[in-house]
Amino acid sequence: MKEKQKKKGKKKKKISFSTILLVLIMVVGFSVLSYPFVSDYWNQFHQTRAINNYVATVDEIDPDEYEAMLKAAQEYNARLVKNPNRYFMSDAERAEYESLLNVGDDGIMGFIQIPRIGVSLPVYHGASEQVLNTAVGHIEGSSLPVDGETVHAALSGHRGLPTAKLFTDLDELAEGDTFTVTVLKEVMTFQVDQIHIVNPNEMQDLEFSLGEDYCTLITCTPYGINTHRLLVRGRRVDAADLLPIPPDAIRVPPYIILPAVMIPLLFICGGGAGPGRQDGDGLQ
Repeated sequence: MKEKQKKKGKKKKKISFSTILLVLIMVVGFSVLSYPFVSDYWNQFHQTRAINNYVATVDEIDPDEYEAMLKAAQEYNARLVKNPNRYFMSDAERAEYESLLNVGDDGIMGFIQIPRIGVSLPVYHGASEQVLNTAVGHIEGSSLPVDGETVHAALSGHRGLPTAKLFTDLDELAEGDTFTVTVLKEVMTFQVDQIHIVNPNEMQDLEFSLGEDYCTLITCTPYGINTHRLLVRGRRVDAADLLPIPPDAIRVPPYIILPAVMIPLLFICGGGAGPGRQDGDGLQ
């Protein structure tokens, strides 16, 4: 009798170990799969806070100072149109560029929102790796994104980073889609009118068009190979003339979908039949 009880005890111990091992494997697998989504959520949290701080700082600007900042940016753009070497800045030109629209002395000039792909990110001066790893960078030598007659701003963002989504889904935009760029309190709406794939050194699509107000979004393509550049150009439009985005365009973030699917599965498999499981035995 004692020998039978001893064997049964060993059997239960083996079952418990198998179940624990299965749960540990699933937890590790879930952690690996969820890392990009959690990391992206963390990045979005910080960038949303940066946007909120920007908005709060702009609200505190004196009206006269506000108008002076906007006018200085517009005058800068007007000079830029006549500058054939605008992409090659002198130290003095760079210092002026970095001072314009820099309301919080943190390099943020505004923020971009792309409803179709769920993007809401601050826009920084310049397109350094430090900026592009977490947010969107303004291409030096392109127009500042403010109202004007002949304007062409260029904004760049990475795609495919394991830590942040950024412009990963930019290739899902199509002609007719819209995005907004907010600088100070000015909300500018752009409607996509041209999508091109070019070599990295081809700059023709960023040239000015007399009387036109453009903003081009730039990222690497093909995904994971990055030999070319995807250019998504938007033409400034009146937001009142646009149709609202249909409900089916609303995207649920993957970092919400994945836990919703994986957590129930984890409990089902962890509490379900494991190797050698009999008579309802589980974790003891």
